[in-house]
Amino acid sequence: MTRLGLRQGARRIAPLAWPVFVGQVAVLAFSTVDTVLVARTTATELAALAVGAAVYISVFIGLMGVVLAIGPIAGQLFGAGKPERAGHELQQAVWLAVFLAIPGCLVLLVPEPFLALSRAEPAVAARVRSYLGWLVFALPPALVFTAFRGFNVAVSRPKAVMAMQTGGLALKVPLSALFAFGVALPTPFGELRVPALGVVGCALATAIVMWCQLAGALWLLRVDRFYRRFGLGIGTPLAPPRRASLAALLRLGVPIGLATVVEVTGFTFMAFFVSRIGATAVAGHQIAANLVALMFMMPLAIANAASTLVAQQIGAGDSADARRIGWAGLEVAAAIAAVVGSTVYLLREHVVALYTANPVIAAAALPLLAWVALFHVADATQTVAAFVLRAYRIATMPLVVYVLAVWGIGLGGGYVMAFDLIGFSPQWMQGARGFWAMATLGLAAAAAGMSGLLVARLRMEARATAPGGRAA
Repeated sequence: MTRLGLRQGARRIAPLAWPVFVGQVAVLAFSTVDTVLVARTTATELAALAVGAAVYISVFIGLMGVVLAIGPIAGQLFGAGKPERAGHELQQAVWLAVFLAIPGCLVLLVPEPFLALSRAEPAVAARVRSYLGWLVFALPPALVFTAFRGFNVAVSRPKAVMAMQTGGLALKVPLSALFAFGVALPTPFGELRVPALGVVGCALATAIVMWCQLAGALWLLRVDRFYRRFGLGIGTPLAPPRRASLAALLRLGVPIGLATVVEVTGFTFMAFFVSRIGATAVAGHQIAANLVALMFMMPLAIANAASTLVAQQIGAGDSADARRIGWAGLEVAAAIAAVVGSTVYLLREHVVALYTANPVIAAAALPLLAWVALFHVADATQTVAAFVLRAYRIATMPLVVYVLAVWGIGLGGGYVMAFDLIGFSPQWMQGARGFWAMATLGLAAAAAGMSGLLVARLRMEARATAPGGRAA
């Protein structure tokens, strides 16, 4: 098999990756905006954001992973020249999103297991409950929009999603500031006062934006001629749920969703455990976590683009090109991650200063950023490998890798080191730094495992398609 190389691979992937990247950065900026705003209030509010956001992300990302099974399914159908079937799968993914939102909202309404896990202080726990109470209204539209997003990326039309995500951010910024800090406006009928809601105001802003974003997506599906080839558009009713289609989505989506839950909770649960150390420690962790999440948007965009192109080529019957794109995505993501991670590490003091002027919180965050470069490269590599495997509809073995590496080594090992359970943890590995060190090691193990699975799959594909049964 002839590889594309970094430059040629980047040229194939970039047209699809950059709109995904911009859109994902806009989505992550929701959390960044909240972090920056709440960091200017109190450590209690910021700690509530760290724990509350960890709960919401754990729930949303896991359910999102199931819904995003629409991506490889629609991508293969689109590549095979079956657009109406791809459109049908989108409608079924919408039903799946609606059904999944019900248990998701129930978890947000009763977050007691998460609060017990975090051992949050009573004041922090109260704020977390209020924060999640408003995010109940954000989860259903967010999941339905996820189906729209996954479908558009699968059919190589990510710019429509990007426009809505950036528009959502433009609305989110003033709304979060308004509800977080409050305002008093003079009117002809007297003073109109919006109370300062702090972290709860950020959740209210998110709920409003999610519904506006979903409304925009539904409007676009109805009026844009592009979607008519998929059996969507003006006058097209939503097809009823079909058992066979939902079952196919679940067969692929459940392992993807579980793997995503393992990956995300291996990271978000760090916030619960770090919160046991104190509000300042978890506030510093929140800054580092948000920064790493922002950096992750580039490899995530590359992973989405590579997975989409691989799925389309599989559907078109061009397995050789699918393999070339898969390799190219892995190489490009690792190279970019190495550059970005090293740059952020070198400029870490300036970066932390953008988040907070509080010297105590900054001092808690800075040591955590020492792991950024290695963490980011490992994260980028495992993400692209996992997404390309999904294009081949392989999701069960990656789940096993995630459980062993992310939960076993990362989260479990981090707990042992951070709290010195065996009595051998050096001082520099105790506390939040222990979690970050072991999380980095866990992601490195996941990267090795995912890459191994991908190599095995691509070699098998090469042997199956090469003349005489030999690898191309």
